[in-house]
Amino acid sequence: LCQIDHCTDEAAIISILPHRTIAQRQQIKEAYKRAIGKELVDELKSELTGNFEKVVIGLLMQAPFYDAYELRNAIKGAGTDEACLIEILASRSSSEIKALTAAYSKEYGRNLEDDICGDTSGMFKRVLVSLLTAGRDESTTVDEALAKQDAKEIYEAGEARWGTDEVKFLTVLCVRNRNHLLKVFQEYQQISGRDIEDSIKREMSGCLEDVFLAIVRCIKSKPGFFAERLHKSMKGLGTTDSILIRVMVSRSEIDMEDIKNEFLKTYGKTLYSFIKGDTSGDYRKILLELCGPEK
Repeated sequence: LCQIDHCTDEAAIISILPHRTIAQRQQIKEAYKRAIGKELVDELKSELTGNFEKVVIGLLMQAPFYDAYELRNAIKGAGTDEACLIEILASRSSSEIKALTAAYSKEYGRNLEDDICGDTSGMFKRVLVSLLTAGRDESTTVDEALAKQDAKEIYEAGEARWGTDEVKFLTVLCVRNRNHLLKVFQEYQQISGRDIEDSIKREMSGCLEDVFLAIVRCIKSKPGFFAERLHKSMKGLGTTDSILIRVMVSRSEIDMEDIKNEFLKTYGKTLYSFIKGDTSGDYRKILLELCGPEK
């Protein structure tokens, strides 16, 4: 704590914060306020800059408030960061969605659904609203007959007709439980001869395609979904730091080891080496601490 009081002691920040849980970081904030009479976050904001600051401030937030903060930034101002809306809403559990919706209301005095509706349109908006209701069945039961029927109806709503009935995709992909959907994807492959992801790519475009693909990939493997997000954020020219920071901060306590394994399996390189080659300075150091060394 005393080390963090020397706010510009980046080395202390890098050595302490990534190695504490979210709950412990809240205790650090409280202890700092008690001992110093100031808000730690405010002090750090005045001392730090750039991407390093964004990681540190993110680490000091509770998970639902960090999600709410990212969603608010995605919506407010000119233009909408649809990719951020998709990433968060497609990947969070029902309880996480309820918590982030409450956090958004508490922090910003606004209704998240209203804000999203004001910033999006058409079927894409309807999918986001459906995800926001946190109405996904969270049981593990699979109804074999219903899975066959769902697969058939999705096929008939897309590949088998002229034009696509997106509502049928929404109803199945946003409401059914994970085990059931995995069975639906299997059945779909048998009926259509192709993976449901390929059909979505053929039948849809833009944000609607992106959100349905994100839902399918999260159902199949959340660590795989996030490994892909991280890879996309760093490959090619430049780094999309907003994605890199959000995934590293939001998943660090949930499934980072699984994400690292998926990353290595899919791309043949370690996440650690990718981050090391794509970032620099204190920003690189804190991300590498969050990532943790390769086993």
